[in-house]
Amino acid sequence: MNASMTTSRQIVHARFPLVLRHVLYNLRGGFLVRPLLIALFLGALGATLAWLEAEAPWLSAWGPHLFFPPHADPQVAQLILGDIAEATMTVVSIVFAILLMTLTLASMQFSPRIILGFARDRVTQWTLGVFLGTFCYCMAALPSARSMPAPFVPVATVQGAMFLALACVAWLLFFIHHISLAIGVNQIVDKIAGETERMIDEVMPNPCGPSPVAPQESPDVTGWDSVIRSELSGYIRYVDARELVRLAKEFHVKVEVLRRVGHFVPAGVPLLRVYKGERISPAVRAACLKAFDLGPSRTLQQDVEFGILQIVDIALKAISPAVNDPSTAISCVDQLSRILIRCAGRRKPDTVLYDPPAVVRVVMPWLGFAQLLESAFEQIRLYATGDVAVSLRLLRALGDIASSTTDPERHRLLVEHGRRIVTGCSARLSEDELRGLRLRLATLERLPAGASPPGAQLREAPRAS
Repeated sequence: MNASMTTSRQIVHARFPLVLRHVLYNLRGGFLVRPLLIALFLGALGATLAWLEAEAPWLSAWGPHLFFPPHADPQVAQLILGDIAEATMTVVSIVFAILLMTLTLASMQFSPRIILGFARDRVTQWTLGVFLGTFCYCMAALPSARSMPAPFVPVATVQGAMFLALACVAWLLFFIHHISLAIGVNQIVDKIAGETERMIDEVMPNPCGPSPVAPQESPDVTGWDSVIRSELSGYIRYVDARELVRLAKEFHVKVEVLRRVGHFVPAGVPLLRVYKGERISPAVRAACLKAFDLGPSRTLQQDVEFGILQIVDIALKAISPAVNDPSTAISCVDQLSRILIRCAGRRKPDTVLYDPPAVVRVVMPWLGFAQLLESAFEQIRLYATGDVAVSLRLLRALGDIASSTTDPERHRLLVEHGRRIVTGCSARLSEDELRGLRLRLATLERLPAGASPPGAQLREAPRAS
């Protein structure tokens, strides 16, 4: 019994960091969490100020008469508080309508995946919070302005409501300006790329050295004798690798993760494979599953590919025959090159984790540079075989990435991808159009790994701009 209770406490204690990370991520990105907290704070502030003025009437004398001349008329105070509360709720409905319209347009024009980015927009969250908070402030202070049994006017509280009303007007103007910029495709793609770069810095903190570490392979363990099946259905959004290593070390087993971050796992499908699985109890198996954060949609908690796919979706829709907007696709290619340059300078996360050294504990799959390059450019390459401008920009992006890496294998992958671009365009473009592509491919092939692209590359095909 004591051993079972100790194991349960350990599981709860180990689960806490993952739960805390999940809560913090939702607090940062939840659409209604921050507005709710702001509204509760301002509502409590209004009630507290009104109570303080009732307990210490001398506080009302601090308010200047210029902003609220009728200090002794509770009906005027009630009218001001009621009108401000009514006006702010009207504006809140307008803000929601603007936001829903923006989300609908962005989803239809760009990609449904970017809705998550709008929901995480802090200006939008603060806008809703300030207006809802002003309403709560007025409603909390309104009962304190009374005529019976003795007239009382919370002067300082009313003046605070008037100040919040002016702040709401200014904030509304700022919000309209912000939302008009936020729906621009360049702003959207730049924001996604920035968030992806920050995730790359977190997931792949180690830079590539002059001689990158050889890729790790899964250990040859013939005794994978047990599997742990997922109890939930959803996308893997985060894996607590440290917790898996701790459990594997404590119970002297080896664990292999069968699905990587970003994969969908149906309930009942094996998620983990265990070496000498008879050593772990059902409670420990449940603890291993709790090291995974599964949800109905992918997020950028650990999923670098998800940020790339969002930009790819925008590019594919832009170069579709229905839209035919190569300029947007070119902007997406530019941002994808920015992400891949950051990836090219980082070392892939360790797929084999040891504790102590030389003792394998956990094997985890991670996407490497080759897979990320495929995810970023392959679909765009297939859709852009008839668009010379986008194809030229793809080749330029490959050259930029090649100039930022010293790894010969990565340089070879970039050259191979450039050859596929030219080969795919050969069937649909004229010889004049192909000449620029071939010149740019030749420049890429001659470019040594880690060298800066020559300035002539920019003059070979001016149509790529």
